[in-house]
Amino acid sequence: MSLTFINISQKDCFLKTAQQIRQEFISFFESKDHRFVRSSPVVPSDDPTLLFSNAGMNQFKDIFLETGTRDYSRAVNSQKCIRASGKHNDLEDVGRDNFHHTFFEMLGNWSFGDYFKKEAISWAWELMVDQWGLPADKLWATVFEGSPEEDLEPDEEAEELWKSCTPIRHHQILRCSKKDNFWEMGNVGPCGPCSEIHIDLGEGTCPLSGVLHECAVNVDGCWRFVELWNLVFIQYNRTASGDLEKLPAKHVDTGMGLERICRVLQKVDSNYETDLFTPILAAISEEVGKKDGEGEIGVAFRVIADHLRSLTFAVADGAIPSNEGRGYVLRRMLRRATRFGRVLGMHEPFIFRLVPTLVKHMGDAFPEIKAQASHVAGVIQAEEESFGQTLDRGLEIFEQMIEQPETQKKRQLSGEDTFKLYDTFGFPVDLTRLMCEEREFSIDEEGFEEWMNQQRIRGREAAKFKMSVDEWQTLTEGGHSRFIGYDTMTSDSFVRKYSQNEKGQWLIILDHTPFYAESGGQVGDQGSLFQASSEWKVVDVQKDGDAIVHICEGEKAPKDILTKAEVNSNLRLPTTYNHTATHLLQTALRRVLGTHVNQAGSVVHPEYLRFDFTHFEKLSEEQLREIEQMVNQKIRENITLNIYETSYDKAIESGIIALFGEKYGDQVRVIQAGDYSSELCGGCHVGTTGEIGHFRILSEAGIASGVRRIVALTGPELEKLIREEEKVVSELRGMLNVPLNEIVSTTRQVLEEKRQLEKDLLALKKESAAGSAEHLMRQAQEIAGVQVVIAQVELDSMDAFKSLGDSLREQLNPGLAVLAADLNSKASLLCVVSDQLVSKKVKAGDLINLVAALADGRGGGKPHLAQAGIKSPEKLPEALQKAPELIEQYLQKQL
Repeated sequence: MSLTFINISQKDCFLKTAQQIRQEFISFFESKDHRFVRSSPVVPSDDPTLLFSNAGMNQFKDIFLETGTRDYSRAVNSQKCIRASGKHNDLEDVGRDNFHHTFFEMLGNWSFGDYFKKEAISWAWELMVDQWGLPADKLWATVFEGSPEEDLEPDEEAEELWKSCTPIRHHQILRCSKKDNFWEMGNVGPCGPCSEIHIDLGEGTCPLSGVLHECAVNVDGCWRFVELWNLVFIQYNRTASGDLEKLPAKHVDTGMGLERICRVLQKVDSNYETDLFTPILAAISEEVGKKDGEGEIGVAFRVIADHLRSLTFAVADGAIPSNEGRGYVLRRMLRRATRFGRVLGMHEPFIFRLVPTLVKHMGDAFPEIKAQASHVAGVIQAEEESFGQTLDRGLEIFEQMIEQPETQKKRQLSGEDTFKLYDTFGFPVDLTRLMCEEREFSIDEEGFEEWMNQQRIRGREAAKFKMSVDEWQTLTEGGHSRFIGYDTMTSDSFVRKYSQNEKGQWLIILDHTPFYAESGGQVGDQGSLFQASSEWKVVDVQKDGDAIVHICEGEKAPKDILTKAEVNSNLRLPTTYNHTATHLLQTALRRVLGTHVNQAGSVVHPEYLRFDFTHFEKLSEEQLREIEQMVNQKIRENITLNIYETSYDKAIESGIIALFGEKYGDQVRVIQAGDYSSELCGGCHVGTTGEIGHFRILSEAGIASGVRRIVALTGPELEKLIREEEKVVSELRGMLNVPLNEIVSTTRQVLEEKRQLEKDLLALKKESAAGSAEHLMRQAQEIAGVQVVIAQVELDSMDAFKSLGDSLREQLNPGLAVLAADLNSKASLLCVVSDQLVSKKVKAGDLINLVAALADGRGGGKPHLAQAGIKSPEKLPEALQKAPELIEQYLQKQL
């Protein structure tokens, strides 16, 4: 659809690129003394309540909750966001209009207890109108209309500031409801009124106008009036009781979608016509051999372009498609894009080939996708190949569902079936709807939504996270949680505050502490806190914002007296061995396998290290040996670690490895092992590599598409394993009575002899079974014209039982047998049916259940052979006695 676009008078003689618009926004606020803060990863590692970063404020959440601080009070950034799950879920809308996306950039500026409404409103107008040249007469502002039920007054302050600080037309300032103009972080916490800036794109820009609705600001689905910028004024706190309290410090949190402002400034009719998307759409066109167009073709182009962006940024930040959590969202997203690829005639993987185009146009702004380009493409390709088979199976299931009598009668696919296609086979509901419409069917929309709601409830329950504490009790005032554990494992500290969790454990925060809180893969320290005659066992240490929380077990609450903090060195030291070894391992992997290797997760534990890394094939024994030898060589060299701090930018420019998906501050800590490895890391390490002792890889395996996992040991745990192995070797030498160098060949010889003996024994058993079968055949009776053997036999194994059954099948022609045996004190039944009877629909499973039911048993199997367990062995003789009658009745029905 070609839409009429308003004439925006630009001060520049050319249309701005997205890169320019992003940078101009950042530079504008930097000129207002804002600190530029890099986008946090779209996969948040420090907020378990979120699957993906979905707003610019996510990384500043701890400031609003007063659990964290920064050394700046004004900030600006462009945040990578994904909205494809939970409350903010635009997945199914993507492609159906010109403005919904799963991935988008949120331009934002923040004030943390600094400026407030006046500056936020004035600067917004200055940037949009004075610098970017947006037409003042086309801009509308909304403010909060108030809420009498919560005793909230209208936001007259913001309303008057719009009138006094900008030349906006007064009738274009609207008061709107709490739904649109009051922002809340959650059920409890910081909140406040907001003021939105909308633009009127003019008549002819909304295809729904005059048909389904009247175009206006804040009307759902309207394409003409588009929200550009939301200014949130955080001035209240929602308590657990639901009441609102005024905050002592007021904050500003704003968000502007880059895609929307680009559309306006670039004078195009759709977000997808901006230079954020046109290169991707052109690449899709080249891949599929079709032009972007109307209807489902256009939808498919937009879906693939959008989902490519989400997948690329998420995978680059460490997420992997899987069957749970954020991985499940990514898998469904990729499957949705793949299914729309079929609309374009693409039945083979192709989306992975679009990654270089996206990287070319966005890699400068977000270097992480450039660094991870080959990994991202590999993950997407592997998922595409895997889903091809699932998709074909899903289409088969869909055809079966459509043919169900109930579905045919209603001409409607049930909500349950629609959900099954969505949940199990990755079929987006809009595509299931399309396939149904092609057959003049509908889907049960209400039923599907009910199934979706049940899934959302399960998801919310699974995602719930809270420290679960009573109110904190403050004992002493002052700074807290200064970590001193790099240099010492003991300290004399004071308790700042404490609480208890639902398990009755004490949660204690100190002024300074040697205890390391779980972070960066390294587990939290354990140890003890002492006060006079009292002791608390520290079982874990976690971060809560800026606070280091010691999770302790003890009999009573701490007091405001001197506290001795003591880390368990028997756990800390081996943890440092494993942490430094992890760094050595990553460098070895990159040198042996290639620089595409990056960390995808790790666990640094006192007893072991676990390292997940990006690679697409199993490592050979030779590669594992080379990696292990390289790490041990560096351990033997006893390299002194150089640990220092520098700026993040300098570290990256010098080629130091940063973990993708990790959030770093402006100052970073570098762990350098000579000229061998340099990584950013906040964890605990050895002084010299020789302290590690020795390193050994225990296992290497794949855990997801393009991700492998190594588990290894060092230090005391490896010494313990070596002692156990030496003991086993010594015992084997004694048992085999051979020297060390002959253990393997002798063991191999013994095993070969064992296999030959087992083979000979099996032959004897078969010969014996054949003889037993001949004996049983002489007891065969004729029932309904069929030879039938019914007998109790004595055997010592299930293999012998089945072997006897197979021998009977060969001799019964046509015929069947029902046998009972006591195997290892468990009563069992076996039924075999000759091929001639199987061809006439006589099934062993049916027959065995008829007999087994008489002895409280049940079984199953294949048409020619089935077995059953018996719960009441004492009833078995009677069941065998009644078997001929049951078999006759069954055969008369079947034959």
